[in-house]
Amino acid sequence: MGLLDKLTGWLGLKKKEVNVLCLGLDNSGKTTIINQLKPPNTQAQEIVPTIGFNIEKFKSSSLSFTVFDMSGQSRYRNLWEHYYKESHAIIFVIDSSDKLRMVVAKEELDTLLNHEDIRSKRIPVLFFANKIDLQDAMSSVKVSQMLCLENIKDKPWHICASNAIKGEGLQEGLDWLQDQIAQSLENNEHMND
Repeated sequence: MGLLDKLTGWLGLKKKEVNVLCLGLDNSGKTTIINQLKPPNTQAQEIVPTIGFNIEKFKSSSLSFTVFDMSGQSRYRNLWEHYYKESHAIIFVIDSSDKLRMVVAKEELDTLLNHEDIRSKRIPVLFFANKIDLQDAMSSVKVSQMLCLENIKDKPWHICASNAIKGEGLQEGLDWLQDQIAQSLENNEHMND
């Protein structure tokens, strides 16, 4: 069973549609992480850079999951905002070994969090400090400091150190994210009652 199937099982929801955006700069490991979330029999053997975006749909007995894997190349980042309004959660992937582009990642994150379609929502944001296995990688605490994550006061957020190729750290992040999505959906249902 893939991690996404486990996630949907834990949520215990009846055919809820959940849209998750997977964002971050190019070469941060977004597609590799999404590939790890897929059931083993549908995982790609070879990962290629995303041009534009890919949409991965997963179904389980209780949930329909749509993950938007958005290209992090600078010329495609303006596409991200077209998917903000319909998203229930965001996974933001950072290459923890790429110190030079940490400033660019922070700028993109700030732009995302200040966008009108995100700013007003209490949407959970999961950060993966990816490539933690590389020799010059920064810890998740250092990545958090460089991105000033402590300034995010109006949204639940969590950061996990990860190695997407081996799948390390992904389960911890997904455990947190599924709890947040379940709470959010439950709160929305109570508001609609």
